[in-house]
Amino acid sequence: MKTLYLDCGMGAAGDMLTAALLELHPGPASFLERLNAALPEEVTVSAAADEKCGLRGTHVSVVIEGDEEGENDGHRHRHTSVQEICARIDALDVPAAVKADVHTVYDAIAQAESEVHGYPVENIHLHEVGSWDALADVLAVCWLLYELQPDQILASPIHVGSGMVKCAHGLLPVPAPATERLLRGIPMYGGSIRGELCTPTGAALLRHFVGSFGPMPRMRVEKSGFGTGKKDFEAANGLRALWGETDETGSSVLELCCNLDDMSGEAVGFAMERLLDAGALDVYTVPIGMKKSRPGIMLTCMCRAVQRDEMLRLLFRHTTTLGVREYVCARYTMQRSFRTEETPYGPVRIKTAEGWGVKREKAEYEDLARIACEQGISLREAREAAENRHGE
Repeated sequence: MKTLYLDCGMGAAGDMLTAALLELHPGPASFLERLNAALPEEVTVSAAADEKCGLRGTHVSVVIEGDEEGENDGHRHRHTSVQEICARIDALDVPAAVKADVHTVYDAIAQAESEVHGYPVENIHLHEVGSWDALADVLAVCWLLYELQPDQILASPIHVGSGMVKCAHGLLPVPAPATERLLRGIPMYGGSIRGELCTPTGAALLRHFVGSFGPMPRMRVEKSGFGTGKKDFEAANGLRALWGETDETGSSVLELCCNLDDMSGEAVGFAMERLLDAGALDVYTVPIGMKKSRPGIMLTCMCRAVQRDEMLRLLFRHTTTLGVREYVCARYTMQRSFRTEETPYGPVRIKTAEGWGVKREKAEYEDLARIACEQGISLREAREAAENRHGE
């Protein structure tokens, strides 16, 4: 299966992840054009060749009103409310799945900040991660992974650095409190390097996307990307992303289940949407009979082990259940990839699933629905146009 392995031996930050993934993307220049088109005019993302300790890589910069991130920190330290960030995300003209990932990453950051400062999430104001440069990094990583479509994302244990870091609130220990909360349950370690190697943005992105953390698996590497950080240390400051094939072995997932008999259909649907928005692999319901002959439903959330705490929090918050059951299941998947085909009505993404001696292809529903609405034709006609073009 197509595997992305992230080597976080020098930590992780949004710009490092963006740069490493950009080197893996087949069209980095066109991606940056689309990224900048989705951002406000005063925000510009660029990439340039860089070198750390003799290793060639790419450094990504975000310029806001002429200032590169870190050069003039005035715009970075303005207090930004969670509500304002959500409004910014909602206004982005990007695929819905990308927007959902961005929301989930920022929800995790806001929750961590809420726990650190002891304020409700709705009263939290973000500083460094609330600025446009951080949002540009999160958007870029979510969009790049959406287009790369790895079957699984793995990562090494995370080097967080040591010492103190200067934040809007003053000097804080490394890892910063919000970073530490975002990395709970994830293997991390310090070391002799003084400085913040893993930022809250990097921690939130890793928590959301990475399925498991550990040594590099046996894989046939096809290409790699090296995203450099801005600072210089005695070790090469960068994050390496390895892309390749791993054997078609199964993986483990969790099934979190609860029985419900006192919720409306709308309330259950809302809970399911929140779980899916937070990155659940799947969420579904099954009708059941409960005590006292009451009809009810069993709500099941499938997720990775690292997502357990977040999914449990959402289940207890958005349902009336008093208890959740956990089952560990083996999971076997086919390799999935996307390519784009041109049709008389515009581009259509073709999803390919392959593995275990089987291969299937299917046009992406969202693209077919868009064409059907734009052209005033049926979904069937849009699908036939895509399939006929694909068959040429």
